[in-house]
Amino acid sequence: MEDILKQSLIIIPAYNEEAALPSLLAEIRQAAPGAAIAVINDCSLDHTASVARRNGALVLDLPCNLGVGGAIQAGFQYAFKRGYHYVIRCDGDGQHPPSEIPKLVEAMKSGEVDLVIGSRFLNDEETCYKSTRFRSLGIHGLAFLLTVICRTRVTDPTSGFQMLNRPLLAYFSHSYPLDYPEPESLALLRRQGYRFREVGTRFRARTTGTSSIKSWGALYYLFKVGLALIVDRARTVNPRYARHNIIREAL
Repeated sequence: MEDILKQSLIIIPAYNEEAALPSLLAEIRQAAPGAAIAVINDCSLDHTASVARRNGALVLDLPCNLGVGGAIQAGFQYAFKRGYHYVIRCDGDGQHPPSEIPKLVEAMKSGEVDLVIGSRFLNDEETCYKSTRFRSLGIHGLAFLLTVICRTRVTDPTSGFQMLNRPLLAYFSHSYPLDYPEPESLALLRRQGYRFREVGTRFRARTTGTSSIKSWGALYYLFKVGLALIVDRARTVNPRYARHNIIREAL
């Protein structure tokens, strides 16, 4: 695992996460020794950047607020240009326990997939994530839709806890959905021939900040993402970034 971590960059998209970052960064260093850490500061209004630097992370300051999709792609582009072989994405709110990173690494070591997703819904009944009724309905509805589109079982379509390899990094550095990055990216990467799998990981309640999706908003989110996925199906894929062509080229 240490060899893979030494070739990995952990990216943390963050907007106003000064309260969560100190403990999160300390946990990451303990769980993933040898991995580089970059906080993508999405034009935060608080002290996110200075707190991240003070706690030993590289900080990429974006010139304006791009949203989570744009911040993540900025991290992908940085990692690709710097020659990293793997990227681990961990949200800045601290809801993804860094101690679960080895599960992502272990699944990636098989060499059978390009993306590993930490799923909140693949644990046993006692440790499985419990959500509100509306949010659960929205997530499971979206999971069903993506399972049909991708022809691969999807249980957690909005998980921001992921690890990807360099071929997929090359594709996402060029093209990455900005509005609904997690579910849209799954549909797009499958069309390009990339492979993914989910592994069960723990998830903890946020201690600072609030979620942007609440109550009935979860159903509205499902409607908007479903519409975006339909539009994506009509787009022409770029064969240059298909998996077999990316691997054939020198990365």
